[in-house]
Amino acid sequence: MKKLEEYVRSIPDFPEEGIIFRDVTSVLQDADGLKLAIDSMQELLKDLDFDVVVGAESRGFVFGTPIAYNLHKPFVLVRKKGKLPCETISKEYDLEYGSAVIEMHKDSIKPGQRVVLVDDLIATGGTIQAAAELVEELGGKVVKIIFLMELAGLKGRERLAKYEVESVIRYEGN
Repeated sequence: MKKLEEYVRSIPDFPEEGIIFRDVTSVLQDADGLKLAIDSMQELLKDLDFDVVVGAESRGFVFGTPIAYNLHKPFVLVRKKGKLPCETISKEYDLEYGSAVIEMHKDSIKPGQRVVLVDDLIATGGTIQAAAELVEELGGKVVKIIFLMELAGLKGRERLAKYEVESVIRYEGN
């Protein structure tokens, strides 16, 4: 059986020189890799008491939905501004160059619900921090944040220091 890291394609000098891009599509395109990724992320939730899985657009949907399905939990979407049809709350956050806005439906989290956030990759942590703040604004409690991959050199975990954070694969660089 291959290790999960063996399914991740590493592309040097993308999007710029000196960066090693960790491509999750190579995991998704292999049935064994996809199963191993979902199973490994789900294992991070073993024995955790929670009510809802929240996934950030778009790869958080890819990993969060099967986890929610397997554990018989509801799944809540965090989307880019203007993509959700009902009443929303929003949060602006900083990107490397500029800013972005994400939204959740106002009725997606009930006060007191225990929430797990799921995404494919933690880099600087800005998107998932904004998602966690939306959950809290609705009265939910973030009990864990899980990622398939972590780029430790970008220090996203430090930004999320008040939460329990785990990743399946940890790359020391950026």
